[in-house]
Amino acid sequence: MIEMVRIILDSITKKFDDFIALRNISLKIEDKEFMALLGPSGSGKSTLLYTIAGIYKPTGGRIYFGDRDITDIPPKDRNVGLVFQNWALYPHMKVFDNIAFPLELRKVPRQEITVKVREVARMLHIEDLLDRYPWQLSGGQQQRVAIARALVKEPDVLLLDEPLSNLDALLRIEVRAELKRLQKELGITAIYVTHDQAEALAMADRIAVIREGKILQVGTPDDVYYRPKYRFVGGFLGNPPMNFVDAEVDAENGYLNVYGSRIPVPAQYRELVEKLGIKEVLLGFRPHDAEVLREKREGLAGEVYSFEPLGREQIVTVSVDGAFVKVFAPEGEHFSFGEKVTVELREDRIVLFDKKTEKALEFLV
Repeated sequence: MIEMVRIILDSITKKFDDFIALRNISLKIEDKEFMALLGPSGSGKSTLLYTIAGIYKPTGGRIYFGDRDITDIPPKDRNVGLVFQNWALYPHMKVFDNIAFPLELRKVPRQEITVKVREVARMLHIEDLLDRYPWQLSGGQQQRVAIARALVKEPDVLLLDEPLSNLDALLRIEVRAELKRLQKELGITAIYVTHDQAEALAMADRIAVIREGKILQVGTPDDVYYRPKYRFVGGFLGNPPMNFVDAEVDAENGYLNVYGSRIPVPAQYRELVEKLGIKEVLLGFRPHDAEVLREKREGLAGEVYSFEPLGREQIVTVSVDGAFVKVFAPEGEHFSFGEKVTVELREDRIVLFDKKTEKALEFLV
């Protein structure tokens, strides 16, 4: 029976000799929540996962499962299920025995093991593979076996360390949908480590964006995508990522001067720029929150640098006085290299960042 588990990380620090892998991380993960830890390689996301699992002991701080302090409790007594990137199946054991192994370590009666293994195998659609060896399975099948082994002991917390990274693109999309459905059906608290922003956006209830051992932002997929707290967050999420251009604030006249173009200061920032007295900002906008127009409008004046057909749409790269921005355009529109265009921005989706701290203005106050 899976218990209700709320995970609390209180000022977690982890050092390896002189290297600080985690820097004073505090995070609350609610019961039954699917939390993604998202960041580039070396950001500390896997270290944080293994610290929660008990494989690493924090240098400082405490970890709680509900009201229970588990900081000094060994991994085997934390009742967590851990799925690794390489699946780590035993090649000499059949699928049934690979899944059953955690229960055998607990000395569960054989009859009960059989019932539990077959139940979790049915859940993951691998019941017809139980008599095979791992080397006889596809990558997707091996991945399902690894998840089944983690789930068979009915863990309170499911920890997943980039479990889909060894699968091809189409299979990743299929399995991530299954994994999300499974997590909700079981009502299990799950923490998912990934460097793939598409996975995090598609699967997670909330995302914690990590860089250099620090959490930069925690929020729903919409929060971190549309209201990034830092330039890094805006640039890390999205394909293509958020565009950034330098802008000078003309607060007196209510305009932003961008490489010779002028656009109105967005309504949501008018009071803020006056209050902060900021003169230089970074203007950020998503490629799908702008439009490439042939007529002169209020926007960013530039010329077409390149265009990339993608089937239903295309990505048009526009040179704005030497700075490049990418914008989605409909498939039927035809552009020419060097063609003069205007990039019209959706005002309510513009994000302004402080140039010095690279922090969004709304988070400066």
